[in-house]
Amino acid sequence: MRAFTPGSGPIRPAILDLKPNGIAAVAALALGEPDVIALWFGETDLVTPAFIRDAAKQALDEGRTFYTNARGIAPLREAIRDFHRRTVGADIALERITVPGAAMLAVILALQSVVESGDNIVAVSPVWPNIFQAANICGADVRFARLDDDWNASAPRWNLDLEKLFAACDARTKAIFIASPGNPTGWIMSRDEQRAVLDFARKRGIAIISDEVYGTLTFDGSAHAPSFLQIAEPDDAVFVINSFSKPWAMTGWRIGWLVHPARLETPMWMMSAANNTGATTFAQWGALAALSPQGDAFRVEMLERCRNGRDVVRKFLGSQNRIRWIEPEGAFYGFLHVEGMKDSLGFASDLVRNARVGVAPGSAFAPPEDTRTDSFIRICFAQDPGRLEVGLERLGKAVAGI
Repeated sequence: MRAFTPGSGPIRPAILDLKPNGIAAVAALALGEPDVIALWFGETDLVTPAFIRDAAKQALDEGRTFYTNARGIAPLREAIRDFHRRTVGADIALERITVPGAAMLAVILALQSVVESGDNIVAVSPVWPNIFQAANICGADVRFARLDDDWNASAPRWNLDLEKLFAACDARTKAIFIASPGNPTGWIMSRDEQRAVLDFARKRGIAIISDEVYGTLTFDGSAHAPSFLQIAEPDDAVFVINSFSKPWAMTGWRIGWLVHPARLETPMWMMSAANNTGATTFAQWGALAALSPQGDAFRVEMLERCRNGRDVVRKFLGSQNRIRWIEPEGAFYGFLHVEGMKDSLGFASDLVRNARVGVAPGSAFAPPEDTRTDSFIRICFAQDPGRLEVGLERLGKAVAGI
């Protein structure tokens, strides 16, 4: 019999190789320290509105502490259906809506539905790192189709090269992941681009995982960014992720939802139960309150906060020679290009230590070989304008010193 060696055993290498992404690494340096202006995470500095908190408290007081349907309580799924009707004009059957817990869990369920070990997904990047790390955890390789940053246009913008995206797909590709509005870029995918990707995916038997968490945070006056829900058929292999975290300031609640193919009604029930036994019961009643008319009014307030924050960043950049951006079309991030910066993780680490401002390093949003992203940092501008101005002032001074 072979002798036991400490550290040996059946742990998957992909799990042992997991490391904190750059955002977590920087935040770990000063998380919770009151003098730090934290712009590193994707969250506003507003607390969850009182009417949502009160609804969760009432649910607790009423004893709503037991198991629920693993796909979510019926009133909440009905309210989600109504939300999609009024924002994107799509009538989604309740059987296609699952509330498993956090939106990241919805991503995991979508990935578990389509990928096996040895498969790959293609992600439009720069992209939030949890997405490609989740794919790795599920056993899939990740390929990236990078948005082109066109600085020479009269209005600089991010562009998706569809041919590059399609060329990244091969016989092992099981899903294309797209976030629109995008994190960290604020890029929004057009309806024509969505149609082209859906047509390609249908022909090739590839699923689409569409992160639409920031769908209502757009700056063009529309109720919602273009959604795959508006063009996909009920049984297309299209998974649309959404969350209460961003538009309703509910990041700590860990509750989101998934719209999935109709044929997955029963499997999604079983998968949600196996992964999480369903979302936290009283949090679901808070989420239901978020989808009320009061919640719609708060979304307007949140959008205005984001618009004001974007204006603050725009004004700041007007005084800078070495910092620029492609102005975001949606979401609440500034993806800032810093001339002369080649180590975004090192810069962000020094910034939080010395200037007490927390930002996310651009390197976190792409694979190591995409060195272009290392000249960027990401900030969240859904903040108090005065506090944001102070943080940007400190950033500007730090950039002047490199």
